[in-house]
Amino acid sequence: MDLVLPDMDEVSASETISSAYGLRKQVLSPMETLAQSISAIAPSTSAALTVPLVFALAGAGTCVAYLVAMTGMMLVALCIVTFAKDSASPGSLYVYARDTLPPKWAAVTGWSLVFAYIMTAASVIGGFTSFAYVLLGRFGGHFAPGLVAAVAAICATAVAYKDIQISARMMLYIEGISVFLIVLVVGLTLWKHGLHFDSGQFRLRGMTPSGVRLGIILAVFSFVGFESATSLGAEARNPLQSIPRAVIWSTLLSGLFFVGCAYGEVLGFAGASTSLSDSTAPMRELAARAGVGYLGPIIDVGVCVSMFAATLAFVIAIARLLMLMAHDGLVSRVLGRTDERHHTPALAGLLGGVLAYIPAGWLVQRGASGAEVYGWMGSLAVFGYLLAYALVALASVLHQRQRNRVRPRTIVLAAAATLAMIGVAIGTLVPVPPSPYRYFPLLFGAFLVAALLWHLRPDRSDA
Repeated sequence: MDLVLPDMDEVSASETISSAYGLRKQVLSPMETLAQSISAIAPSTSAALTVPLVFALAGAGTCVAYLVAMTGMMLVALCIVTFAKDSASPGSLYVYARDTLPPKWAAVTGWSLVFAYIMTAASVIGGFTSFAYVLLGRFGGHFAPGLVAAVAAICATAVAYKDIQISARMMLYIEGISVFLIVLVVGLTLWKHGLHFDSGQFRLRGMTPSGVRLGIILAVFSFVGFESATSLGAEARNPLQSIPRAVIWSTLLSGLFFVGCAYGEVLGFAGASTSLSDSTAPMRELAARAGVGYLGPIIDVGVCVSMFAATLAFVIAIARLLMLMAHDGLVSRVLGRTDERHHTPALAGLLGGVLAYIPAGWLVQRGASGAEVYGWMGSLAVFGYLLAYALVALASVLHQRQRNRVRPRTIVLAAAATLAMIGVAIGTLVPVPPSPYRYFPLLFGAFLVAALLWHLRPDRSDA
């Protein structure tokens, strides 16, 4: 009987959640659950856009920056898993905080994640716009930037509304093909250079501490969204098993991929006429230098579609988070409704898609490049993630205490994860970064204050 009880508990938990929120129950396989986190991370997008941005700051220390970021994210992932093994819900990390922390801090976690997910969706919409123009070439002048950004937002919102299972499968196939081609190009690059160890990338010579520090911050952005599989608690099969595995494996596999790409790209661009930080299509150039130039355009197509998949993943996460927050009275209860035909939170998903498009569409239409929008919105999103991750790491100790499972390693893990997030946060503030980055903490703070005032309003129970 002891071997059967866990599965019975998972089925019971999933049925309860499904009946309460109107979502389709147990439709996603473990691979499809993993696809949600992998697509939110969008590994191929980071290889093409984020690694060059990190290189612009950290130089040859780009690989080191990713190793440090990977370590910090693995600490947070292990804290999240302590919750994911015990409960399954569509509310992502917000539910973990709600069930453990005081209500005000749970609200802070929820609103931080809403902010982070919306800004990340806006970021990848900007990335989609950037690579769409790379693919359109001279024909790109016929299409307004705001229109190109709208294509990503509208299509992602429509797919997320129709069917969560179709969405997950699409994301898995798209990202899988893109990552395979990038690994092939990076592997050929290493082969061409004789498979020797480039120790210069780890000596940190000629690199400033501030550059590496800022590079680590951007490297952390490559990982954000790894926890988004936790928003599929009602729809995943065996959620108490598949979701923890998705959180850990998405972080570990993506981290190894990022480190490998950072190492290979820095090595591949050594001595090139164009710097890695100045390249608009680094994988295309790397493929040409590796002797497989015909793969470059294919990878660019994959990266562009991967950014659409990331937009889709975050619209899905936003919708489910808002749906649960609506049931708790933190937002209008209208957003808690699910479509009777498709069993998806349609209104919450529509709102998420619109909110993601507004900053991205406005900025590109006013002349900002898609790459700039990707960097700006991504840097802004990091603040929401850092606060939510730190709070959940602290909450993991209380969660284990409620179950009489606190061990010294539990406290050490939570402390290490929290300090890592605090360290990254301090790195974004000291010394004061240049404009517009210096204003991002203020924007996040203003959003959080407004959200908390909404949470504390007298008529909140009637929301």
